[in-house]
Amino acid sequence: MAEFPNLSRRGFLNGTAAVGGLLVVPGLLTACSKTDSGSATGEGALEKLRKQGFVRVAYANEAPYGYLEGKQLKGEAPTLHREIFQALGVDELKPTLSEWDGLIPGLQAGKYDVVSAGMAITPERCGNAIFSEPEFISPTALMVKKGNPKKLTDLDSAKEAGVTIGVMSGAVEGSYAKGAGISEGKIKTLQKPQDGADAVKGGRIDAFLLTGISLRWLAKTNPDTEVTEAFVPKLDGKDQFSPGGAVFRKGNEDLRDSFNRELKKIVSDRSRYVQLLEPYGFGETEIPPADLKTADLCKG
Repeated sequence: MAEFPNLSRRGFLNGTAAVGGLLVVPGLLTACSKTDSGSATGEGALEKLRKQGFVRVAYANEAPYGYLEGKQLKGEAPTLHREIFQALGVDELKPTLSEWDGLIPGLQAGKYDVVSAGMAITPERCGNAIFSEPEFISPTALMVKKGNPKKLTDLDSAKEAGVTIGVMSGAVEGSYAKGAGISEGKIKTLQKPQDGADAVKGGRIDAFLLTGISLRWLAKTNPDTEVTEAFVPKLDGKDQFSPGGAVFRKGNEDLRDSFNRELKKIVSDRSRYVQLLEPYGFGETEIPPADLKTADLCKG
């Protein structure tokens, strides 16, 4: 089995998706009572959810992973989780909006049952909650000018062409570029994704390096750009898959296991996976490898 790193862009920048303090959507926040995996009557968490007809999910309002549009919860995680819970006999997702850093503490406090935010699976987080098997990986891509004038395909081609690469400040993509042998003078730091798109369009950089998921979403509002096919970069000889999954409270392993059984059906069916998640920029390149396991990711 391949070795998998514990660092991802979304793990590295886990404070950047905060939405300014703990926020709730009026009328959508449910009671903050803790839900245990069982009760004195032996009733399990899934059976409780089936009886009440809904599951409380948390999101961080980060497109395309999980966000509210009007009154509808959209994105990769809510779309996938809605499909899974409906298959488990729970028809409705009831959302709670949280700052990114508050997602796991809120889960531990019983404010919701599942984190539906595309959260990266890291050993540190595994110490505080339990994750599903990976529901996606985040291969890297390059945003370039329309027509891809430099004919870039990956970091090796960028190094060979001697182009200037843009990366997000503090993000792990900078280490990917350096690891590929691109000199620091050819790596420009930008503060936010739109800055990268603007720099590409303005010719200040030749390519912007970020996850393919994020770049495809960004390209929707930047029509003078295009995104290369996604690729898996290496760092210190290891593939950087950057996987994410659903998060459950410790003690709800049975619920997590039921979720995993339905998740496996979807990720094993490439056409179904793409049909569900393509509107959010997820395609076949985001389907997790069969041998990529949460247990290994949690070990680091």
